[in-house]
Amino acid sequence: MKEKKTKPWEDKGNPIQKCLVAVKKNWQLYLMAVPAVVLLFCFAYMPMGGLVIAFKKYNFKKGIWGSDWMDPWYKNFEILFRNNAAALNAIRNTIFLNFLFIVCGTIFALALALAFNEVTNKYIKKLTQSFSFLPYFISTVVVGIFVTGLLGYENGVINRIITSFGGEKIAFYMEAKWWPMILVIVNIWKGAGYSAVVYLATISGFDNAYYEAAKIDGAARWQQTWYISLPLLRPTVITLTLLSVGKIMNADFGLFYNVTGDMPTLYATADVLDTYIYRALRQLGDVGISSATGFFQSVVGFVLVVFSNRIARKYEEDSALF
Repeated sequence: MKEKKTKPWEDKGNPIQKCLVAVKKNWQLYLMAVPAVVLLFCFAYMPMGGLVIAFKKYNFKKGIWGSDWMDPWYKNFEILFRNNAAALNAIRNTIFLNFLFIVCGTIFALALALAFNEVTNKYIKKLTQSFSFLPYFISTVVVGIFVTGLLGYENGVINRIITSFGGEKIAFYMEAKWWPMILVIVNIWKGAGYSAVVYLATISGFDNAYYEAAKIDGAARWQQTWYISLPLLRPTVITLTLLSVGKIMNADFGLFYNVTGDMPTLYATADVLDTYIYRALRQLGDVGISSATGFFQSVVGFVLVVFSNRIARKYEEDSALF
């Protein structure tokens, strides 16, 4: 007697069948996800067609598809990197400053989360969390005004304090050497509270049995933090770091443009790829070079994520993104 052949979508072990069963079972959830998927497709995937501009001599009259191809095809990239000290400086600053942001931001966010975890009074805990989280929602334009008020040469708060003690004023906006430290401080002030909340949510999910067992063994609070909290936080730290590494070639344009005021005297240490692209597009009107720079950022970011994820999977498999 011949066995009845099952069609692919009728085979319960078939991935297609599993997918259809899941959709049928949770169709309400998938229906709610449709608007988000459509928006993601329209604003994140459809614009990818514009990447061809990086390989074209863009002409506004001819449009994207009508513009002529570069000869050779990599000429925009060649113009960007060959004998272009400004672009190379922007790349170096982008990597260096983002590296500082990742390292210092992670350390301060962990310290803040662990400190919040030690607060027992729930009202004080909520108040301190709210104050640390608030800067994340402040516009970088407003942050730039705050920084100007602090660092201004004539009426800046810091220079007034320096002169009140008999010191000489510092022209912060004329000396580039100060700005890596200033930008790191501003970045920590603005973003550490947000990251701390993520780490605190992870800490709140830890099993108290670990800490109770440590107390019975006579472990002090610092020892509990060092040997229990930090090791358990490691997967979350690795995951967030991987996400940050993927954006290491992308700087926060609002932060770098508004806080530095786009001062040419600060380009040596504070000019990054995003501000360089904006300046090239505004001054030269060369869409091709700007697109080539953005394409370069995306490719490098993708490679770094894949490479970092492989390292994470090797040493902490559960923390890998894929």
